[in-house]
Amino acid sequence: MMHLRLIVPAERTEAVVGLITSTVGTTHLAVLPGAALDPRGDVVMCDVAREAGDQLLHGLRELRIDRDGSIAVENIDLSLSARADAAEEEAPGEPADAVIWEQLAEATHEESTLTITYAAFMIVATMIAACGVVLDNAILIVGAMAVGPEFGPLAGVCTGVVQRRPRLAWRSLTALLIGFGAAIAATTVFSLVMDAFGLFEASMLEDPRPNTAFIWNPDPFSLVVAVLAGVVGMLSLTSAKSGALVGVAISVTTVPAGANAAVALSYGDFAQMWGSMEQLLLNLGGIMVAGTLTLYGWKLLWSTQRGRWTRPAPPASRI
Repeated sequence: MMHLRLIVPAERTEAVVGLITSTVGTTHLAVLPGAALDPRGDVVMCDVAREAGDQLLHGLRELRIDRDGSIAVENIDLSLSARADAAEEEAPGEPADAVIWEQLAEATHEESTLTITYAAFMIVATMIAACGVVLDNAILIVGAMAVGPEFGPLAGVCTGVVQRRPRLAWRSLTALLIGFGAAIAATTVFSLVMDAFGLFEASMLEDPRPNTAFIWNPDPFSLVVAVLAGVVGMLSLTSAKSGALVGVAISVTTVPAGANAAVALSYGDFAQMWGSMEQLLLNLGGIMVAGTLTLYGWKLLWSTQRGRWTRPAPPASRI
């Protein structure tokens, strides 16, 4: 269940209450006339099943409540109420399968903004991966994959394309490209410094590396894994099962490929550098295509349920 707290202009309260009561899966409706001071209006609160949440939010935005008032949404971790149980039974589908598009757009907006923190995580993750590729250490590679924040912008691109939000898609793509560009540049310098201190050597990069040689040798499995990771990653975001994102992060060769490209560039090994860049682009492209198609699939699936999200209006107003 989700809890909605609304500030509604007084002249639109009746329309908002009508929308809530006509939407399946809603309950615990409360109206506090004149309770809001900034902006002025009525406070309307209700609980709604997650499956019906996106439909209700869409209707509230059509009433311009987000512009002239306020819409706040909270997830309810525990609700001991027979009425809430009945509302969840009434709503079509299952909560784990529901997509709250506004929530997804907001989450990807935060994760795909080019910030100092995002750039720092990307750079540090790539440096850790550089140590992993030089030492042929799989543990360091996995650690770098887990630290890398690149899935946020990838998800932002997918969401922006599906939701037709070009600003979100462009901002996410910019963060992705600048983030990897800065990480590769910084790691190239890092590699040169490590070489100056005798910690990195060209022979370490050229020697057989059974644990990490795949990073600069892309093959069909690279694309297959990237596609599967894109599907699982978007399913994880839309179902709010963020724990699966860690598995997504350590299953694709993005940050390690950037790191190997940087170290190879520092030693002038352009064959490894281009192989690593191919691996990087293959993984990024596979994730974006698969993630976008997954979101389109969910959108099509839930559009078939649209007629089941309304119920007959009550005989009398509940204001």
